[in-house]
Amino acid sequence: MAEHNVSRRAFVTLAGGVAAVPAAAAAGRKAVVAPAAVNMAAPQAQGDPIRIVTTYRFAANEIRQIEQAAAPTKVDIVHCRDRDEFKRRLPEAEVIYGGLRQGELDSAPKVQWIMNGGAGVESMPQDLRDHPVAFTNYARTFAPGISETAMGLLLALTRRIHTYMKQFYVDKELKPLGTPKTGHHGELAGRVMGVVGLGGIGEAIARRAHYGFDMRIVGTDAKPIPKPHFVDELHDPTWFDEMVSQVDVLVSAVPHTPLTERMFNADVFRSMKETAYFICMSRGMVFDDMALVKALKEGWIAGAGLDVFAPDPAPKGHPIYELDNVVMTPHTSGWSLDRQVRLINLFSENIHRYARGQPLINVVDKQAGY
Repeated sequence: MAEHNVSRRAFVTLAGGVAAVPAAAAAGRKAVVAPAAVNMAAPQAQGDPIRIVTTYRFAANEIRQIEQAAAPTKVDIVHCRDRDEFKRRLPEAEVIYGGLRQGELDSAPKVQWIMNGGAGVESMPQDLRDHPVAFTNYARTFAPGISETAMGLLLALTRRIHTYMKQFYVDKELKPLGTPKTGHHGELAGRVMGVVGLGGIGEAIARRAHYGFDMRIVGTDAKPIPKPHFVDELHDPTWFDEMVSQVDVLVSAVPHTPLTERMFNADVFRSMKETAYFICMSRGMVFDDMALVKALKEGWIAGAGLDVFAPDPAPKGHPIYELDNVVMTPHTSGWSLDRQVRLINLFSENIHRYARGQPLINVVDKQAGY
């Protein structure tokens, strides 16, 4: 990691600068310049430690990694036992690790940067959304596990693995479904996957589907991003309605925002092929759960694979559990030991950058919501 003789407080004035290339530890994430802040507290002496206030309990090895990333600048991590202690220590915070609640920002006059503990920011309070403080998240960090789960859910549906597992564990017998010539089992090679939202998760799913299963990929994204070479077509969201009727697998990888809430509704499911599958890996609020139940029950679509629901996980007694063409996981697709390594790598990289006044990685557009 390159050394730069720049005050760590200077990073808030770097809007319009050129984003630096992240280190390998950041797992390929693009550096994003933090927005310029206004009404900042008077800067402390450059030799002061970076005080991080959090309720998260870092492991000893993680603390060492964070300290080494900031060196020679010192780091002081304040571990708060509960929310009350967190609120009491906020006035000391230069960096906050984790989320804030409405009104808590007023108690943190020195804060320069907030590291969100997850990727989604839909629960961000309005006062933080309106404040110029730099806010970063863990976008892309969870993508490897989520993309593997997405393909696992899809394979369970197309190869009827979930049905055979039920036979095995519940019925205590195994019976072939259909014959070799019937459509009870499907293949993915040559089929079209439509990915809505080609951010970190969507891109990872698309890459695995194309290279691992020879699928043709099309997609939409709200940002004018370059089209990955493994994607055949990429359009803005206005192409969504046209895309839906063409694909064999429709994947939701969009964040939950006012614009995406329940965007996958009865009209969308009606427009899909009867042989198509719906896979949702982002947030449960982006699809209409009862419209999906109706679509699955009445055969508008062939099946669904869900890692998310609203509320999350699906409550006991919900009609989604009565269907045999659904495969679900309880929002665990991003879980793994490897993900924790990526989390600390990214935070350490940003601590390194912050200590040197460099642009931070994964700065969130708070108004857009991602």
